[in-house]
Amino acid sequence: MMFQSKSLFLKKEIMFSWIAYHFLIYPISLLPLPVLYFFTDGFYLLLISILPYRRSVVRTNLARSFPEKSIKERRKIERRFYRHLTNLLAEGAKNLSISKRELLRRFQVENPEVMDRLYARNKRVLLVSGHYNNWEWLITSQNLLFPHRAVGIGMPLSNGFWDQKLNDRRARFGMDIIHAKIVDDYFKKNDALTSTLVLADQSPGSSTKCYWTTFLNQDTGVFFGPELLANKYNDAVVFFSIHRKKRGRYVMRLKEITREPRQLEWGEITEAHAQLLEATIRKQPEFWLWSHKRWKREVPDDLRKLREEQKAKFESRYR
Repeated sequence: MMFQSKSLFLKKEIMFSWIAYHFLIYPISLLPLPVLYFFTDGFYLLLISILPYRRSVVRTNLARSFPEKSIKERRKIERRFYRHLTNLLAEGAKNLSISKRELLRRFQVENPEVMDRLYARNKRVLLVSGHYNNWEWLITSQNLLFPHRAVGIGMPLSNGFWDQKLNDRRARFGMDIIHAKIVDDYFKKNDALTSTLVLADQSPGSSTKCYWTTFLNQDTGVFFGPELLANKYNDAVVFFSIHRKKRGRYVMRLKEITREPRQLEWGEITEAHAQLLEATIRKQPEFWLWSHKRWKREVPDDLRKLREEQKAKFESRYR
């Protein structure tokens, strides 16, 4: 009986999701961006007054990241962040139906020669950064921007309908979106020159399986996956930052960290992309995802011992 109830619930969930997508969300995405911004501007007013979305999380993150700033300065960042968040809602909705032509007009690369040089050298690439500015438009356009075949690594959503539908829309211009657990299988079957997108600023799943560093004035566990992938497949690592030129228009900047990861010390790649992301955030903090519970993991009791063990294990495999 319990399994029947669960099955019935899932069927209803899928049905409601199907109806919501086809009769509400996708039709909304067909509206021009200025119209979408008009609605989300109203939502912005609600967020800073009546419906303060995750305000305690945002304020705690800002206070710990910028202790040198006054409350007034942090409140200014907070208001700008909520404005940015509502812009992302409009642009995320538009991402479901935006044309190739409009997408390439609104999202451009400042120095694509960084990727062109690596492609000419027959190097696969890991593109590493965080949830800063409009990463959704990058996911959708990546295969159009570079000569490498675009790959995205992610975890599936709990709702199967939305997971498939959103990934189908993200992948419609050629990106391969794969589950984090089947990365090895994918690369064993594909020998194309790939550029693999990794957003490495989320809270890690385990405090003992990540790399610990100082990030925005706090002890922070950082995903070590990009460094492991780079060393396992000898991929070049390129950090990217996305910058807003004006509302609805972005430019992507690239910075090569290394093209020979196996020549670097343990932790060097992770430190590099974490520091580059921090520097980007400090210049314009309102464009980072402050509503995310980034610092959920506690620092392990014996961090020095953990780092020694991690380094020894890493070097035994890759050095």
